[in-house]
Amino acid sequence: MRVLKPILFALSCTVAAQAAYAQQISDGVVKIGILNDQSGVYADFGGKSSVEAARMAVEDFGGKVLGAPVEIVNADHQNKPDVASSIARQWYDTEKVDSIMELTTSSVALAVQGLSKEKKKITMTTGAATTDLTGKQCSPYGFHWAYDTHALAVGTGGALVENGGNKWFFLTADYAFGYSLEEQTSKFVKSKGGQVVGSVRHPLAATDYSSFLLQAQSSGANVIGLANAGLDTANAIKQAAEFGITQDGTRLAALLFTLAEVKGLGLQAAQGLTLTEGWYWDQNDENRAFAKRFQAKTGKMPNMIHVGTYSTVMQYLKAVQKAGTDETEAVAKALHEMPVQDAFTKNGKVLPNGRMVYDMYLFQVKKPEESKGEWDMYKQLATIPGDQAYMKASESGCQLTQ
Repeated sequence: MRVLKPILFALSCTVAAQAAYAQQISDGVVKIGILNDQSGVYADFGGKSSVEAARMAVEDFGGKVLGAPVEIVNADHQNKPDVASSIARQWYDTEKVDSIMELTTSSVALAVQGLSKEKKKITMTTGAATTDLTGKQCSPYGFHWAYDTHALAVGTGGALVENGGNKWFFLTADYAFGYSLEEQTSKFVKSKGGQVVGSVRHPLAATDYSSFLLQAQSSGANVIGLANAGLDTANAIKQAAEFGITQDGTRLAALLFTLAEVKGLGLQAAQGLTLTEGWYWDQNDENRAFAKRFQAKTGKMPNMIHVGTYSTVMQYLKAVQKAGTDETEAVAKALHEMPVQDAFTKNGKVLPNGRMVYDMYLFQVKKPEESKGEWDMYKQLATIPGDQAYMKASESGCQLTQ
């Protein structure tokens, strides 16, 4: 009995400590919502694979934080801001969701971040691109991971201008993301001495790009900037190849194109494309190990959206642990203070406007004969340091930095 007493005392202290921690977790559970496009034009871009990445983060964290279980819920917002807002409101009011993440589609992300600001809930966006999320529509509870239109403009836009692509025509998705991407890239092209000779806007999930491509071809541009994403970009590239547009030396700039879309398009059609991503599976041993685990669960290699979603869930749980509570103000404070060091990046930092800054990478899609395997698709051209890729918080227009 003398031996057992210290052990029993220690166990009772542990149980008491866990109970005390759990009291700091609202409703006794930490619930994270992954809200994205799971059936439309961006389904491969993020979709169900982002949900799996979120679950991997919970698993790697240990399944609990401060003694409370962590639960992932998910829904398809269908790329509609009203649908997304309705889901988010139900999650917050009825299902007690603590934070919403991923948020593919800029119009959706802006709507949900605005609602979350009213509700004092944290959003961590990986799937949307507009700089307005950390600019004029920033939120003290809003965080932007993975990439944005400024980083894409600096990467892909800068590389092409420096290599002779000085006359641009834009094919732009007709909503917030497309406008932001065209605007950011145009500014960067002009700052490098290039010019924009025209642009045209197309509806989301268009199927026929012939008239848009013919306008671009007749404009005299030597670069056609595709300010769109997902299947929109893939379909525009396919049709450009059918029309022989690149045979006269005109280049296609895929301003937001990830490994998922390159795989869907195939190396034969995608070869030579220059693009910017924040993560690639074959960069180092750690990335390869993560990608192998991810592929075992999903059947595919991850892109920067998937691994970025893993990172947001992991960082959120670390912040809850650091704060000792899931109370929004305390967790947001921890998120601003903590460095980001995980499978996604080793040198990430969060600016006062919520923008997470880390290194981006310029890639070129390999030719079919250069590829050594099914997912061997990129060769890295350059590293773009985070402080060059992303806008300074003081220049973002966010009122939090004033």
